[in-house]
Amino acid sequence: MPSKPSKYGIKILAACDAKSSYAWNMQVYTGNYLEEHLRKIGIRVVMEMSEGLLGHNITCDNFFTFYRLGDELQKKKLTMLGISRRNKPKFPSEILKRQGRSLHSSIFVFTEKATVGSYCPKRNKNVLVMSTMHTDASLSTREDKKLQMILDSNSTKGGADNLVTATYSCQRKTAR
Repeated sequence: MPSKPSKYGIKILAACDAKSSYAWNMQVYTGNYLEEHLRKIGIRVVMEMSEGLLGHNITCDNFFTFYRLGDELQKKKLTMLGISRRNKPKFPSEILKRQGRSLHSSIFVFTEKATVGSYCPKRNKNVLVMSTMHTDASLSTREDKKLQMILDSNSTKGGADNLVTATYSCQRKTAR
C-alpha cells in the first residue's frame, strides 16, 4: 500500500484488551479467499477472534464495522462499537448527508439492535459510528458536543496499537 511506511510485511490481526494490551487472540492474514466477499471475511475474522469471550464489548476498526456483524455478536452475548465508513450498506441517506449540516451537529438512527450516529466535526465532513452497546442519543458535556459513542470508541480502540512488537530485517547481506 502506498501510504504505509514499509513496502513489505506480515499483517497480523489481533484481539487485545483495551487497558492492558493483553493479546487475547492473533491471526496472520494470508490473503483474500476467492469464494468469499470482503464483508464475509470481516465477519468471519471477528467471530473467530472473539471465540471464548462472553459479556465483553468489541471495538472494531472501520473495516470490520458492519450491521450484520453486530447482529452476530449479539447472539454470542457480545456488544460492538466502531467508527464506520460511508460506503457500508444499510445506512439511510439522511445520516450520510454532509452538505448543509451545522458544525457539531448530530443525527441518530435507532433500530432494535443497533444505534448509528453521525457527527459533524468540520464543515462538509461527518463521522459515522455504530454501536450495539449504546441505546440512547447521549452527547458529551464538552464544548464540541461530541457523541458519547465516539468518545467510548476512542478510549477503547488502542489496545492493538499498544501491543509490543519488534521489527526484524529479512534483507540479505551483499558485497556490493
